[in-house]
Amino acid sequence: MILTYYTITSMLILAYLLGSIPSAVWIGKKYYGIDIREYGSKNAGATNMLRVLGRRAALPVFGLDMLKGFVAVTIIDLMKYDSVFAGGANENWFYALRFGAVFAAVLGHIFPVFADFRGGKGVATLVGAIMGVNAPLVLLCFGVWFLVLMTTHYVSLSSMTAGCCFPIFTLISPKVNHVWPFVAFSFVIAALLIYTHRKNIERLRAGTESKIYIWRPRRVHPPRSEQTARTGDTQQPTPPADEQR
Repeated sequence: MILTYYTITSMLILAYLLGSIPSAVWIGKKYYGIDIREYGSKNAGATNMLRVLGRRAALPVFGLDMLKGFVAVTIIDLMKYDSVFAGGANENWFYALRFGAVFAAVLGHIFPVFADFRGGKGVATLVGAIMGVNAPLVLLCFGVWFLVLMTTHYVSLSSMTAGCCFPIFTLISPKVNHVWPFVAFSFVIAALLIYTHRKNIERLRAGTESKIYIWRPRRVHPPRSEQTARTGDTQQPTPPADEQR
């Protein structure tokens, strides 16, 4: 049993470390010569990558952030092969462990140990993690997210709306509405998304939140080295026009 607890702790730590992989920061520095946390919303996530660098930079970040969440939850399934743990565990305990991995991965994305604990909001990582738990509910939430985005062009509002719909979809789903860890988890997720978007809420109320147009071409931010060469000094590069608004 001690070995089982050690295994659980190790897997949760691994989930946090997976979530801590700062794909937006690393891709921004390696391929564009900038720290994405210095531009736009200062957020190390796919949305800010789209806003500052365009779709070509945002898509791999979104995919990688989803993947690390999915893998973090999937590794918990390995516990089924632990005869000591599996012999005394039921469905609710396995769900609870998966959700522990979800929180660990999202916490890693928000406070990444590999990037000075300055990360993103954890939405893509959360989506990938829940995909590993119940994919149909994620697809329903994605439908809400896409509809709100196409209507308002606010990614933050879309994410919060989809997050608030998650517990509603959970309660009406006969497959999981009887699994108390899942129901509790869905409400916590909705609250977490509201909390991580609190600054966006302030900007939405003030009318200063930036809009995202998925199909509109974005001007790619030039690398820092190129701008320094043009200006002949070491000043930071001028942010894109949409950031100056």
